Amino acid sequence: MAKSIMIQGTMSNAGKSLVAAGLCRIFKQDGYKVAPFKSQNMALNSYITRDNLEMGRAQVVQALACGVEPDVRMNPILLKPTTDMGSQVIVNGEVMGNMRAMDYFKKKKDYIPVIRKAYEQLAAEYDIIVIEGAGSPAEINLKENDIVNMGMARIADAPVLLVGDIDRGGVFAQLIGTVMLLEQEEQDRIKGLLINKFRGDRKILEPGLSMLTERCGKEVLGVIPYMDIDIEDEDSLSTSLERKEKGENVDIAVIRLPKISNFTDFQAFALEPDVTVRYVSRVSELGNPDAVILPGTKNTINDIRFLRESGLEGAILRLAGTGAVIFGICGGYQMLGETIEDKEEIEGSGSIRGMGLLPMNTCFESEKVRTRVEGRTGELTGAFKALSGQKVSGYEIHMGKSVWKSEEHFLLELPGKRDGGYSENTLGSYLHGIFDEEEFRSAFVRMLCERKGIPYHSGNMVSYEEYREKQFDKLADILRESIDMEKIYELIGRGVNYERR
Repeated sequence: MAKSIMIQGTMSNAGKSLVAAGLCRIFKQDGYKVAPFKSQNMALNSYITRDNLEMGRAQVVQALACGVEPDVRMNPILLKPTTDMGSQVIVNGEVMGNMRAMDYFKKKKDYIPVIRKAYEQLAAEYDIIVIEGAGSPAEINLKENDIVNMGMARIADAPVLLVGDIDRGGVFAQLIGTVMLLEQEEQDRIKGLLINKFRGDRKILEPGLSMLTERCGKEVLGVIPYMDIDIEDEDSLSTSLERKEKGENVDIAVIRLPKISNFTDFQAFALEPDVTVRYVSRVSELGNPDAVILPGTKNTINDIRFLRESGLEGAILRLAGTGAVIFGICGGYQMLGETIEDKEEIEGSGSIRGMGLLPMNTCFESEKVRTRVEGRTGELTGAFKALSGQKVSGYEIHMGKSVWKSEEHFLLELPGKRDGGYSENTLGSYLHGIFDEEEFRSAFVRMLCERKGIPYHSGNMVSYEEYREKQFDKLADILRESIDMEKIYELIGRGVNYERR
């Protein structure tokens, strides 16, 4: 059976996912067969595996850091919030339905056999399992029947590293308070502390580190600097969603919907030197971008109401009238049509008028579409002629079907079907990850440059996959310098690869 190590945090966004991904890459570099695991994930950023099952994006990223194919067993339970009080529950990649928070809380212990089976299967196939917790293990109102923090550590009999975020301030209180709120058996599982996102001279921090160990009896095994690493983040607290600055060349504004999903669809624009991507949630932030993207959402109807009530819909329609490119993906694509019908109350919100920029209607259906696809754009005309015949790939995750009044202006030619469409300067598609494909992304940016009358500069001449690999290696190098890896290997009972070091 595999050896395991678990990363828990003092709070959400303390850096658990990134530290776990870095350890995954280090263990891979050192010759071990390694896999990530998170028993229960709550996120709107999800992914479709090769066998058309749905899992959380963080474990997908960690699997890529391990150099292995994402496997739904790495995230057996995924919760996708639909409202402030409920979520869609996905077990082993399949939708079980929507559930209120209190109902799920009462039922979650029933999922322990599912979690145990997934973990044990992975443990039989790999050398090391890197387990990620969720939120904080010291949420005393949630500790009963815990299945994701110390409860998971017991199942795997895993040593725990506790991560605190010093950048927000109060890291000593975070770490000491977390340890003190745990039961003795849980405290004993914590084998070391990690301080994350440190800026400055470590010498100034040293007295605090000594006091930290004295107060809670746990050794500090690493101080990790604030890292400039461009790796996909699934958390709604992601700093990428705070980008507001406008670039000098092509300005792309992504609307930050309240239930925004799969915002990592736009990560690949980092390879395009002409592009700045910023996230907008108010009319005052929108300005006059060259393109507006309406991203995916877990609640299309409520989020189009947000656009309407905030004034963003009117502002986007005015931009469309001036010739700005409007691009909708998945739920954002649905919003661009004329109507959205929810006869089966999938979102529990009835039906609503769309933005009317695309001549199509959407109807929600109870069966969820989950599929990976490859194809090409069609022979486009008008404003989007330059996008014709470009290679595309990605995945679909949606519960609606959009029907066009005419198939003349379809966007994508996919195996056995057509997807999306365009009208004047507006286009949309259900395809997540469409910009990851270099051919389509470059054509799209080149088109925006030509419309603006500026030269197009090719990117880093590497694929997005190559770029991501370099970022994983950069992350691993920083963690090797910051963390006592000898101690980590000692905790999991594996040997250090000294040649690598």
